[in-house]
Amino acid sequence: MPASERRLAMPWKEKHVVNLRKEFVLEALEPVMPFSDLCRKFGISRKTGYKWMERLVARGMGGLCDDPRRPAHCPNGTDEDTVCEIVRLKEAHRYWGPRKIRTLYARVHEGRPLPSDSTFKRILEKAGLVERRRRRPSSSSGRLETRIQATQPNDVWTVDFKGWWYTVDGARCEPLTIRDAYSRFVLCAAALDDAQTQTVRRQFERVFATFGLPRVIRSDNGSPFASTQAPLGLSRLSAWWIALGIDLDRIPPGRPDQNGGHERMHRDIAQEVQARYDGDLRTWRAALDTWLHTFNHERPHEALGMRVPADVYTKSTRAYDPTPPKLTYDADCIPRKVNCVGAIRLHGEHIPISSTLAGWDVGLRPKDDQRYIVTFGRLTLGEVDFSTRSFRPVIRGEDQPLEPAIAPRPPLGGAGACTRMRRTLLHRTPDQETIPPMNLSPMS
Repeated sequence: MPASERRLAMPWKEKHVVNLRKEFVLEALEPVMPFSDLCRKFGISRKTGYKWMERLVARGMGGLCDDPRRPAHCPNGTDEDTVCEIVRLKEAHRYWGPRKIRTLYARVHEGRPLPSDSTFKRILEKAGLVERRRRRPSSSSGRLETRIQATQPNDVWTVDFKGWWYTVDGARCEPLTIRDAYSRFVLCAAALDDAQTQTVRRQFERVFATFGLPRVIRSDNGSPFASTQAPLGLSRLSAWWIALGIDLDRIPPGRPDQNGGHERMHRDIAQEVQARYDGDLRTWRAALDTWLHTFNHERPHEALGMRVPADVYTKSTRAYDPTPPKLTYDADCIPRKVNCVGAIRLHGEHIPISSTLAGWDVGLRPKDDQRYIVTFGRLTLGEVDFSTRSFRPVIRGEDQPLEPAIAPRPPLGGAGACTRMRRTLLHRTPDQETIPPMNLSPMS
């Protein structure tokens, strides 16, 4: 064989099973050999050979293909009228999910058989009417991150609300839980009267007074721990934490797995408290107190070498001072108090910052003759442009952010040109319109 033909020759010839069946029936129609020998040639039994011959006579060449495995009749299947009605209801309520459509179907067609949740979801997915929920990018939320691995007690506290349920008297029970990430010690599991900022703050004051202050508090982006409208997502509660010297760590939206230890503890509450007790709010509070003692002092943890959390946890060396903290800034910063509507006063003008910082002092670090970097504690909130009387907050994820979200603690002292700038601003006369330009670099 020439070399060119050897290159084109295939070492093995593959044939589809349907083609083999066609070859078999075509040879069987021309009796050149006995039928038994023909079946033996194709490696099938006579019964199988007669089966395909009968299929050829009844259906033609198309009958040599395999029949579908789907049952010809399904007594529990959803009929076509029901499928059309489900799709019609979804078209009328495009933003409703399968469970809401199912509830609406049960209300509209009372007495008719009601398909399951999974059936509704499958029908709507096949119809292309289910839009998969997109995960929000973490960079667009302006959240704060202080990613540290807890190496000792009080390095990181995690906080969240356990999913709520109703008591027998109709009250809403939604326990606030606080947990030490290193020792697994649960510092608080309290069913509060509500989830308002002041109520949660009073509970934190009791916890701080008992156990001291942590280094970092990790939470989700929900209220009252965070705010979607304020710079860096600060809420009144988290602004108070910052004033106490506590750093914030927010998990990305839609990622409770990044606070997995806390969510696992919530599952324990659901199984050991929520599913076993019943009663009014007072009963639930007593049950939570009992569970808290058992969890901290009796239940061993494999991650702790089968020790109980109370054997590992120690109170913080940072004591809590109930006196309202007063924020102080370096000499090159101009302090300004945020009023009750969230604005500061600069050169006789009111510039809105954020109402979540009402009552706190912010620092203005001059950037040039018209712009100032706004800081709150160690956080850089954004930039004030006096020429437009506006404030632009820091948005994490921008190509060129104004400043790092958490600045390093600057050394004290050093007056210099910024001190003269501050004195000029504090002692200016009403007829002065602008501050003499200074060549100042922003905070690093």
